Amino acid sequence: MSQEMIQELSFADVIGDRFGRYSKYIIQDRALPDIRDGLKPVQRRILYAMYRDRNTADNPYRKSAKTVGNVIGNYHPHGDSSVYEAMVRMSQDWKLRNPLIDMHGNNGSMDGDPAAAMRYTEARLSPIAAQLLRDIKQETVDFILNFDDTEEEPTVLPARFPNLLVNGATGISAGYATEIPPHNLGEIIDAVIYLLTHKRPKLEELLDLVPGPDFPTGAIIQGIDAIQQAYKTGQGKITLVSQTDIETLKGGKSQIVVTELPYEVNKSKLIQRLDEIRIQRKVEGIADVRDESDRNGVRLVVELKRDVDAKGILTYLLKHTDLQVNYHFNMVAINKRRPELVNLQTMLEAYISHQQEVLTRRTQYDLANDQKRLHIVDGLIRVVSILDEVIATIRRSDNKQEAKENLVAEFDFSMEQSEAIVSLQLYRLTNTDITALQQERLELNERILMYQNILSNPEILNKVLINELKAIKKDFATPRRSQIQAEVQSLEIDTHILIPDEQVMVSLTKEGYMKRTSMRSFASSDLNSLGLRDFDYPIFVEELSTHQELVIITSKGNYIHIPVHELPEVKWKDLGVHLSQNYQLQDGERFVNAFVASQEEHKVILATKAGMIKQTPLSAFTTYRSYKTRTAKAMNLLDDQDEVVAVECLKAGQNYEVVLLSRRSYCLRYSADLVSEMGLKAKGVTAIKLKEEDQVVACLVVNQEAKRPQLFALTQRGNVKRSDLTVIPELGRGSRGVLLLKELKTNPHQLLKVLALDKAQHQVCLLGDTGHSVVFAASEIPLSDRLANGSQAPDLAKLGHILDCYLVLDIQSQASDAN
Repeated sequence: MSQEMIQELSFADVIGDRFGRYSKYIIQDRALPDIRDGLKPVQRRILYAMYRDRNTADNPYRKSAKTVGNVIGNYHPHGDSSVYEAMVRMSQDWKLRNPLIDMHGNNGSMDGDPAAAMRYTEARLSPIAAQLLRDIKQETVDFILNFDDTEEEPTVLPARFPNLLVNGATGISAGYATEIPPHNLGEIIDAVIYLLTHKRPKLEELLDLVPGPDFPTGAIIQGIDAIQQAYKTGQGKITLVSQTDIETLKGGKSQIVVTELPYEVNKSKLIQRLDEIRIQRKVEGIADVRDESDRNGVRLVVELKRDVDAKGILTYLLKHTDLQVNYHFNMVAINKRRPELVNLQTMLEAYISHQQEVLTRRTQYDLANDQKRLHIVDGLIRVVSILDEVIATIRRSDNKQEAKENLVAEFDFSMEQSEAIVSLQLYRLTNTDITALQQERLELNERILMYQNILSNPEILNKVLINELKAIKKDFATPRRSQIQAEVQSLEIDTHILIPDEQVMVSLTKEGYMKRTSMRSFASSDLNSLGLRDFDYPIFVEELSTHQELVIITSKGNYIHIPVHELPEVKWKDLGVHLSQNYQLQDGERFVNAFVASQEEHKVILATKAGMIKQTPLSAFTTYRSYKTRTAKAMNLLDDQDEVVAVECLKAGQNYEVVLLSRRSYCLRYSADLVSEMGLKAKGVTAIKLKEEDQVVACLVVNQEAKRPQLFALTQRGNVKRSDLTVIPELGRGSRGVLLLKELKTNPHQLLKVLALDKAQHQVCLLGDTGHSVVFAASEIPLSDRLANGSQAPDLAKLGHILDCYLVLDIQSQASDAN
């Protein structure tokens, strides 16, 4: 190799050039359909190979393997699987609105089953496929050499009906993808005829003739506005909904019957998904799921239990399964050798232009043939009048070529006429045949005049096209299968309908364990055997309905909104599920309080360790999208060290007081009306004026209309104190307050925790660092004055250093008070 033939190229340039060529090839000649005949190259080659092999609708079936072999050997040098898969798809009546191949044997199913091997199946062209190839012998389309220059193949088919829109297309290429839905043949032909008969048609007028796609699987199309937008721009999204019916059975039962599925939904996977919902009990009330489909059509049955809301369950299934899907228009096709995003009118106009060219070329071909035949017929008729002279001339000629030349020279015949004369059989000289020739000349003259009129007058050409399209519509059009609804129906699931209304015991603990327990398990258990870890205790135990929802506030100013039915179901004596297993929590984040969600005008007061307070409507604590895995903000804190120490609910129409106590025993009481109402993300206002290194340890909310509660205070030195609320004077919000404990110069008492006693007989539990706990009645502790430091806690030696205290919940009472 000479030095001049070597080029130095960068790797990036070589890859860019080669990939550019490859991309151009797969865009133009593999994955995208031609706008004129709606076919990809492999589809066009399959149809043409079957046509060439006379494997048509009026001939017997032939093995698919033979067709695949012909296609690979003559036109499409690729793998046999890709050719056979394309062939199978063109035969599937749930993929194509008008299948182009008639296949015997297993050609797959809506369940996603593959077709049988090509050695087992037989196929031939369907009757409507002949309309795609009609007139191809009359030089109506261009041909090119195949890959090895041994055969010729068409660059496009005559396509005497608008196949691109009728059967749709799907494909993915380099940088391009196409998704064109199938349509009704009759509607598309009507639109083509409308364009041919109106000079300045508008797209809006076409939409009256083509209301939307017509999928082979039927179903319901929702959203006329979305359809029209897609037809105008080439892109859009529509909603496909299964055709369903609710049948009533005996004994108060019912069943949902699905008879039509959205386009390209895998029926087997849909059945599997429906059965998973039944098994996992994601929706209550489904007894059985069956596939009763047969050769007569699709029939899926979802049998329901007695006395359940069938419409509610159907709504849930539509939203959570492929019984309802979205279909995305992306109408990209090869137009003038370039990929182009086209709208409905552009596609129809491109098809009309192609058909006008096909009809023109067909007419030119027929005109040339008839003119050639007329020339021959004129010669044969003339021979009759000079028959003896012609015979004499032929007899004195030495051979056929000389006879032809003598006829041309002596009688002024053309070479074509002389060839016909010397090849003439003697019986053609009878009177009967002469009459036939004269009749043929009349017919030829009439056809030639008709062809000339068609070629010279575009209106006549369009009329021919219209008549041929009407004939195709008459022979092949079928009623619309897909129903169109103007609006997209919103799927709003009523949880109360889908979830059975059951009473359960709900428990939450300070350390973050939550659970719900069936009343059956609760009733069969020891009420005091609630599963707890060491040093943990319940902060919420109530009998609730599975139709209710909980709002749980955490110490980091977050909240969780969770339906009761979604709480983990755990036995009463078992521990429950920790909050951190489902939610992303901060270090040390724990439950502070919980409430039943309500839309009533209740308020929630939140107070922080740094002395901030605010009032927020309970109705503001609503659900949110990621409620199953994340918390939402209930209150912004001043800094990372701050945390929520108290959350209390205020019922509407009642008067409350707020009682705040700090670690250094400063206490303050004022009306809850002085606390500003704010949103979820607000930091609040100053609740109490704190000294340095002081912090709020308790915020108690007292109903002024109820019996005044008492205070139970615990100090870090192990002293307990009980006193009336009246010992705390009522001052303004933001004041420092007064001391609740007598100040000592050395090791002064500091408040560790303060509880509100609604009755003196309430049980109090003390937790010590030795692992022991002591439970006693609050009434055992004598009442003290404001500045008293209380008395030593019972069994202090046993407890060691006291870590915490809490009121023992009356679980029996909670269970009997149904909400």
